Amino acid sequence: MMPSYFFAHGAPSLVLEEHAYTNLLKEFAAGKPKPKAIVIFSAHWEESVQTVSSVDQYSTIYDFGGFQDELYRMTYPAPGERSLSEQIRSLFTKQGIKSKPDEERGLDHGAWAVLKLIYPDADIPVVALSVNRYLSNEQQYEIGKALSELREQDVLIIGSGGTVHNLRSVNWRAQGVDEWAGAFDNWLQSKLEAWDTDSLFHYEELAPYARMAVPTSEHFIPLLIAMGTGDANRKAKLLHRSYQYGNLSLSCWQFD
Repeated sequence: MMPSYFFAHGAPSLVLEEHAYTNLLKEFAAGKPKPKAIVIFSAHWEESVQTVSSVDQYSTIYDFGGFQDELYRMTYPAPGERSLSEQIRSLFTKQGIKSKPDEERGLDHGAWAVLKLIYPDADIPVVALSVNRYLSNEQQYEIGKALSELREQDVLIIGSGGTVHNLRSVNWRAQGVDEWAGAFDNWLQSKLEAWDTDSLFHYEELAPYARMAVPTSEHFIPLLIAMGTGDANRKAKLLHRSYQYGNLSLSCWQFD
């Protein structure tokens, strides 16, 4: 069964950077079986109804401003997979989750910046999915759980977001890590490794500095969805954690 993953996508410039986290992403595929397809939830695609892309080939969305010119010349023309999109919608229907198709939207930077580092050839079919910040945390988990059987079909499921993502608090010149960011991620690590869903579903009330770390939930949601896909085995492993600008977390979680 193919593991699922959560990847932090940091700033859009991540794809141009050279450090321990980008090295992990660039080396991620080495020695691993090539997935038949990739299903990716991006924090930067929000819809009120669970939306499933259904395209033949993706355009590239530049949903950011003020970054290096090189970023706006990058493309990630991955193919879609309409049959997988239909299968995903069927799995959602079985679990009472409403969904709709989208036949136009390209890949936003939450998806393509990560995928370009891991699979730069853009030769693996991709199905992109939206997130909805107005669902409960338990509902987010159930969305992932509904797709868990895809892992038995060599489909790689990815959640792309950030565990500590407060752009109003970043310090572009910081050298160290803010204490509050580390405290939140340490709490999160302990609950993920213990598979303590009761605490995770109420992280807003229980986790230290939760409002600082997660001022809005769209970047946290992909973690809960990725975790939900591993409900059968309930094994979480932290592969990497570092920070940029004092508190912007770069983390990678594996769910077996």
